[in-house]
Amino acid sequence: MKARASWVEGMAFMGESGSGHAVIMDGAPEHGGRNIGIRPMEMLLIGLAGCTGFDVVQILKKGREPVTGCEVEVEAGRAETDPKVFTTIHVAYRITGRGLLRAKAERAVTLSKEKYCSASIMLGMTATITHTIELIDELEKVAAA
Repeated sequence: MKARASWVEGMAFMGESGSGHAVIMDGAPEHGGRNIGIRPMEMLLIGLAGCTGFDVVQILKKGREPVTGCEVEVEAGRAETDPKVFTTIHVAYRITGRGLLRAKAERAVTLSKEKYCSASIMLGMTATITHTIELIDELEKVAAA
């Protein structure tokens, strides 16, 4: 796996992945940026959300759970002094489906956090990671409408 970041101007960098995708990263104006892209530390949180979301959906599908949607929201706290590593991370899962079983969703999240999600395992070395799971039943949503 490879990645590259090339300085564009000011504090903006273009990040390129080995798989051929690109993203603009930039700093806040108070640090010389123009606010034209995602902050690099935000990229880490997006990576965590995508990594664990991928795992959870894959595990639920393999378990034949009728999952139709998954949203992962991540909120983090950072150390006050340099290096300002993440010290706390909360991951909120909103999983949509038809008659999803809570035990299977909890198992999928646990497996992702403890075994499969490289981002979660790496970030867990400096941060305390907590999570919540909200199950949204499509059948109940349809009946209520």
